[in-house]
Amino acid sequence: MALFIDFLTQQWFLVLPLVVCLTLLMQHESRKGGPTLTTQQVINKVNQEQAVVVDIRGSDEFGEGHIVDALNIPQAKVVDRMAELEPFRDRPIVLVCKMGQNTGAVGKQLRAKGFENVFRLSGGMMEWKSSQLPLVMK
Repeated sequence: MALFIDFLTQQWFLVLPLVVCLTLLMQHESRKGGPTLTTQQVINKVNQEQAVVVDIRGSDEFGEGHIVDALNIPQAKVVDRMAELEPFRDRPIVLVCKMGQNTGAVGKQLRAKGFENVFRLSGGMMEWKSSQLPLVMK
């Protein structure tokens, strides 16, 4: 470990560009799935722009509590059920999962199919619940 730290300190001019490139790559990849929104921004999108909330969790988790009027399309079935989203092509689509980690991949799939207004809820349903916002239980 000491040798590794010595390498990092002595070769900082090599390590720094590597860290910068990796950071930029991670940011670029995360943006492909759409920008993230806070809970308040999601509420504003729904109220002002009639955004559609698509919950990509499984039906069991969806039934335990979801955002009002959210569509449930599990992540594994998004490609098969893409036709259900077709009527909403011109409206903003907000993707929601449990903790905000799985929406990037689905966002990329939607963008590849021509959906341009794709957003992701930062922190997912965990953030929604911690903000004490209303849930529909089924």
